[in-house]
Amino acid sequence: MAAKPFLTDIETIRQRAREHIDQGAVTAGYGADRATVVKVLNEALATEIVCVLRYKYHYYMASGIHARSVAAEFLEHANEEQQHADRIAERITQLEGAPNLNPEGLLTRSHADYVEGDDLVDMIKEDLVAERIAIDSYRDIVRYLGNDDPTSRRMMEEILAMEEEHAEDLSTLLEALGKKGEPAKPAVGRQASRH
Repeated sequence: MAAKPFLTDIETIRQRAREHIDQGAVTAGYGADRATVVKVLNEALATEIVCVLRYKYHYYMASGIHARSVAAEFLEHANEEQQHADRIAERITQLEGAPNLNPEGLLTRSHADYVEGDDLVDMIKEDLVAERIAIDSYRDIVRYLGNDDPTSRRMMEEILAMEEEHAEDLSTLLEALGKKGEPAKPAVGRQASRH
């Protein structure tokens, strides 16, 4: 079986590039449904914006003995979510779409909810829930994009990895604070029995 050549006709590729120059980064080789990809990316954009807003609220409203360190984590996550939003908006424009930044309908476009929480532990839990939603929905987006739009897929894979880090950070914080927002106490005098 003979090896298939990588590029069979470079002249055809050159000609197509000149014919459709007005389409920017979207070439004839783009395999995805561009309108659907833009819609999905706008949903991810809304999700990121809602997460920025929730993390910022939590940053400003954090109180209690552990508030300073937890608030710092909230702010770091808010800044990273904003970077995600910026990357997604940029990709939407590369695909000849328009990033939907209209605040009207933001929550209906977002996969994550905006829940403020009553105290530090509730805030962490709500952020963890939102990260878990983003993880599952972004994983679905990555699968949908597959090889049809490898640039958007890679971007979403990178964002997904950051969301997984955020979830791990929040899970660790929640474990460290325990149920009432106080450091978890190790069990004293109890040993696991083995049967």
